[in-house]
Amino acid sequence: MTKVIFANTENGAETFRKSKRITCLLFLALVMVSPAFAQIIPFPKSFRNEEIAANGTIIYTRIGGEGPAVLLLHGYGETGDMWGGLAVELAKDHTVIVPDLRGMGRSSRPETGYDKLTQSEDMTEILDQLHIEQVDLVTHDIGNMVGYALAASHPDRIRRFVIMDAPVPGIGPWDDVLKNPLLWHFRFGGPDAERIVKGRERIYLDRFWNEFSADPNKFTEESRKHYASLYAKPGAMKAGFAQFAAFDQDAIDNRKLLADGKLTKPVLAVGGESSFGPMMAVVMRFAADNVHELTIPSAGHWLMEENPAATISAITSFLTSETVGDGIGPEGEQRLTPVEADKIVGGGASAGTSGISGIQSVTISGDPTKMGLYSIEIRVPPNTHIPAHTHRDGRTATVISGTWYFGYGDIAETNEVKELPPGSVYTEPSNVPHFAFTRDSGAVVLITGDGPTDTQFIQ
Repeated sequence: MTKVIFANTENGAETFRKSKRITCLLFLALVMVSPAFAQIIPFPKSFRNEEIAANGTIIYTRIGGEGPAVLLLHGYGETGDMWGGLAVELAKDHTVIVPDLRGMGRSSRPETGYDKLTQSEDMTEILDQLHIEQVDLVTHDIGNMVGYALAASHPDRIRRFVIMDAPVPGIGPWDDVLKNPLLWHFRFGGPDAERIVKGRERIYLDRFWNEFSADPNKFTEESRKHYASLYAKPGAMKAGFAQFAAFDQDAIDNRKLLADGKLTKPVLAVGGESSFGPMMAVVMRFAADNVHELTIPSAGHWLMEENPAATISAITSFLTSETVGDGIGPEGEQRLTPVEADKIVGGGASAGTSGISGIQSVTISGDPTKMGLYSIEIRVPPNTHIPAHTHRDGRTATVISGTWYFGYGDIAETNEVKELPPGSVYTEPSNVPHFAFTRDSGAVVLITGDGPTDTQFIQ
């Protein structure tokens, strides 16, 4: 059965529930069909492996390709090996740099330095030694945290940032995230925990691979054995626990970095359909001014394993797109300013809207009457009631301003709605009846779907 999740900035932890999220952000209309069982893909033979002394530790680093540089940072439960399939594609026209983070994989395991600001300096020293000034940044899980620290402390070295399916300490709804019982491992560590897990590393890691995936079978036995053997090496689990133990310091550091200003370079915030989904972009909008949103279908947390084709296509498209602005001036700005939006809003209904009198709507991108991704914005006056209705396509909506009251069912019962403040994200699943209304204030809602769409009222 499909669950529908509401999420808002006051309770970001809600989005971590283990559920099958329905979302319509199908950016990848031309994506290949992903293999049912994704294996670890070897890096091209042209790549070289180096053990680079950096910032007091040794970082095992894979390097290959030619062209603009891109740095790929992995997360917990994996190593840089997770990026093999992406490296194959990027190396065609990029210089690809893939380290194992401090204490993980084949890198050395020092006693200290697991806060993400220190690890970001590991990365800058690697780039310095490779004589690379700027990189595109692609990160997942723990790599997100190192990546944000790098982008925020050295913004001049980052061109674009792809950040995938994990929170960033101290950013947005972080305090709510910490309350989620699924994330008990954030506080699991120390000598006794090391004794408990010793010799049982595979059991411990299976918990992550199973619970945080949409389909555990897509994290293959081959991959599990490979990573479990690396995490079973002496000191590896201790170093892994240290990554989580540093989160409190990371939150302090990140809040200080954010106080100096948001990231201005383009950010692609990617969530798995059954994991973070569109909430990844909600989180990143607390920390960046130019955030592009994407949900990977048929995937949970393990995007490169569960839907590698869609994930690779999304990353490569973003990194090579000539239309993604840098977010620092009018020519680079990809979002509409309020003044620009006011100028193009029209009266009445467009495809996929209710057509209720007084509601203004505008198509922001795409064409809701045709196949493909579209976005529409609706401006709903105060005290407007939208009866129960359905749409043929699944849709994702974000409350931009005002308070929006939304519910599911054949009858628009006012006691069955959820109050959604600005920043809230919710879904309108395909052919599932839903309704909405405003009260004393109006609301502006941005809706994204995969057309063609329509509206059918419940009789």
